[in-house]
Amino acid sequence: MSAQAAVSTRRLLAPLALTQFVASFAGSNMNVAITSIANDLDTTVHGVQTAITLFLLCMAALMIPGSKLTDRWGRTRCLTLGLVVYGIGALIAAAAPGLGVLILGYSAFEGVGSALMIPPIYILATLFFAGVESRARAFGAISGMAGVGAAAGPLIGGLITTTISWRASFVLQALIVAAIVLLSRRIVDPLPAEPERPFDTRGALLSAAGMTLLVIGILQAGINNVLLAVFVALGVLLLLAFLRHIRRTELAGREPLLSSALLRNRVSNLGLATQNVQWLLLMGITFVVSVYLQTVRGFSAIKTGVVFTAATAGVLISSLGAQRFAERREQRTLIRAGFAGSIAGVALLLALVGASKNVLAFVPGLLLIGLSVGVMLTPSVNVVQSSFPEEQQGEISGLSRSVSNLGSSLGTAIAGTILVSDLAAGTRSYVIAMIVLAAFALAGFAAAARLPARLSQPAPAASP
Repeated sequence: MSAQAAVSTRRLLAPLALTQFVASFAGSNMNVAITSIANDLDTTVHGVQTAITLFLLCMAALMIPGSKLTDRWGRTRCLTLGLVVYGIGALIAAAAPGLGVLILGYSAFEGVGSALMIPPIYILATLFFAGVESRARAFGAISGMAGVGAAAGPLIGGLITTTISWRASFVLQALIVAAIVLLSRRIVDPLPAEPERPFDTRGALLSAAGMTLLVIGILQAGINNVLLAVFVALGVLLLLAFLRHIRRTELAGREPLLSSALLRNRVSNLGLATQNVQWLLLMGITFVVSVYLQTVRGFSAIKTGVVFTAATAGVLISSLGAQRFAERREQRTLIRAGFAGSIAGVALLLALVGASKNVLAFVPGLLLIGLSVGVMLTPSVNVVQSSFPEEQQGEISGLSRSVSNLGSSLGTAIAGTILVSDLAAGTRSYVIAMIVLAAFALAGFAAAARLPARLSQPAPAASP
């Protein structure tokens, strides 16, 4: 690669990384403003939790269809369209008079926009950066910004909520998106769009409906356990129907929404499992600690955000060292170390918070969790993306982002529901929620332990 080309590709990272940052920021900055939003819109903590979960769920449910549309409409066009839809949603949410309009702007518009703009990020990074090392650097920058966005969301959101209003956070998102649209004009799609390429509408509906019902069912825990069982059962049945549909579509010689070959790669499946649990942990812990501090300890939005500075610093420090770590350690080792550190961080949050009422008691645990998550974000993405040739990067990128965002929505839904369903119990419900998150971290460690020591380069996909 020439020096000019190297500079050009580095410049591409700015809009791509910023796009990932703003989407991750949107998923966590609301947490510190929960009580402010609930009071302003005359709703409950559970109502705001539902809006946050639905935003993350919308991304997860539509990410795979969004990735397929990148081939049909073009990667840069999908990126720009997603940014515009996202920006409109941010402005709608900023002016929301009630929870319904907030869900429309934040959960629906921003969720759809994210599903369109996130897949092109990873596809373009894969196409512009050849080789394991350069691609790892690109993924490191993008994944690092994802972690920083999620970890910095509470601090930035708390500052804005306290000094101005929670509505100003959405205005800030709209301004960042406008800047990204300007920066992304320099990106030229390396592959032509294929407008005649078929789109599996039935598969998109089955997968989206299955994930939606599954997460909505979890949100019913402690409210209506009958609906919980019904929604979860229907969600599982629809996802099984989706898997059957893609097999039958392939046998009929047509292109399904998702190639079944992507689900048969053992290394990729393990990497996807670690991605899911990483985001489940990060978003689950962020939500639980934020709600606990505001509703049980009575912290303001800014004070809650300041507490999360430790997690932000941890993610930023470890993300900056991602390239150096990848050169010196195996991907599997980094992911295992990340889960081990996360478990230790949860243990610190339980031990020190129970022993002290001082706000500083949260700092060691959050710092360790931030460091640990930052260490394993990039290796997990690299494991998944590097398991497939360039011809399949669009599909695996969509699946990867869908699994990650499903983890985020499950973290907020599962751990958050445990806490919110019995806020009167205070510390007891907080402890139960954190123990559940630690159990998921153990499952993630088990998946990471089964990863191979060395990653092999994928063979090119066979021509149809």
